[in-house]
Formats: sequence, C-alpha cells, structure tokens
Amino acid sequence: MDEVFKALADPSRRRLLDSLNARNGQSLRELCAGLDMTRQAVSKHLALLEAADLVVTTRSGREKLHHLNAAPINAIAERWINQYDRGRAHALADLKAALEQPPMSSDSNPVFVYRTHINTTPERLWQALTDPAFTRRYWGVAFETDWRPGSPMVWVEGDRRTVDPDQTVLEAEPYRRLSYTWHTFTPEWAEAVGIGEEVRTRLAAEPRTRATFEIEQLGATVKLTVTHEGFVPDSTMLPMISEGWPALLSSMKTLLETGEALPESA
Repeated sequence: MDEVFKALADPSRRRLLDSLNARNGQSLRELCAGLDMTRQAVSKHLALLEAADLVVTTRSGREKLHHLNAAPINAIAERWINQYDRGRAHALADLKAALEQPPMSSDSNPVFVYRTHINTTPERLWQALTDPAFTRRYWGVAFETDWRPGSPMVWVEGDRRTVDPDQTVLEAEPYRRLSYTWHTFTPEWAEAVGIGEEVRTRLAAEPRTRATFEIEQLGATVKLTVTHEGFVPDSTMLPMISEGWPALLSSMKTLLETGEALPESA
C-alpha cells in the first residue's frame, strides 16, 4: 500500500492516470503526445505506476498498451474510508470513484484489465475460479464443464441454466491460466437480473467476448490478472463488466482470505 500512496503523491503520475481514465489502453507514444513530458519521464512514471499495480500492461502486436487498474484504489477504500468520517475521506472517495469509472475508449479493440494480489495459493485460487461450491458463494454462479479446452460450459444461476454451443472453455492450465467465452444474454437472464429488453438486445447483438485469468505465485501471495476482451467500440457490455468485475473479484479475495464473501450490497 505504501507504493500506491507514493505513486499517487506525484501530480505527473496522477495526470497519467487521468489520461488513462479518459481513454484506456494507450501506448507510450499516445501518452507522451497528450502530456507535456519527455518519453523518458513518462516511462519512469509508468514504471512506478506499474510497480504499484495502478497500471497494468498488455500487448497488441508490437505495441505495449497501458490500462488503469482500480484494485489498489479498492484496497485503500476498504481499509481506510470505512474507518474514518466520510467527510474527511471525501477526496479519497472521489479519486476512487473517478478511477472506477468505465473506461471510455475510442480504440478499435477496447479491453478491460484488472489485477489484484490475494493471500492464498494458486491451487486455492484455481478452486475459487472453477469449483461450483466456491463460485456460488461469491458469484451466485456455478459452471457445468470438465474444464478442458473446447468443452462446453453451462452457466447455472439459481434454477436457471444458460446453454449455448459458443459458451466454451478456451484455455485451462491448472493453477496458471484459465480462459473462456462469456455467457449468452437470454431473455430469462435479463428478466432475472433486471435488464430491459432494449439493453438485452444490444448486448446480444455484440460479438461474444472472452475472459482470461492469469495466476502467478509471488512469495506468500498470488497475483491474479483478469483480462476481458473482444468488445466493439462503444460497447454496451464494457461499462457493465467494468463495474461488475471489481466488485466480484473483491468478494472472491475476501472469501479466500477470511472465509466469508462480501455482502451482496457491498
């Protein structure tokens, strides 16, 4: 957490975060063009932001793209904001809200990236991502699949079962990497979660997306990076998952570290 506060203390680094908040997934060249800083200075600031996990990078061909990561801000909020008077923490809350806004990107291939560190083991984290008894506790969802690449996945939520041939496992390397296509937006699903038919129709018209989980042991903790991609520009779904993933992963982290998931209202 000290690295996060150190990274946020510098106004130039806050400007870089503001730039990524306005348009996520920028290359170094794009970030330099929008700021009055040398390429070397921007690189140094980005390295500190990456070290604090406020920025996560992905590759698109030969380019390295930078994405805002709200996980450290969530951690600050959970540790501090609830312990002090809300008025005194107002500035910090505003920063948290700003960094959690859905990324607004003009990129042709927008992507959502979220990274968090969990006090657990790769084996236990893999179980949290795949075991129905575990996923139901923090997600309310269970998966019926054998977790082999190419296998179908049935999404089970309560008494609803969403079945579609394009819901499949893409990659499954136990304790290291998991990837699968996202679920199907059926009328039954939309009614259950309170989504109107107009929004559901827009969601269903967009290409199917995919979620990837990368697991890496780091000393006594495990680094989890979630990448959700395949969105069209101005996607209806991207703002929804940009809000949903941080809450979901925070609940999973709490369950792994304390044995209890966050309340649904959290």
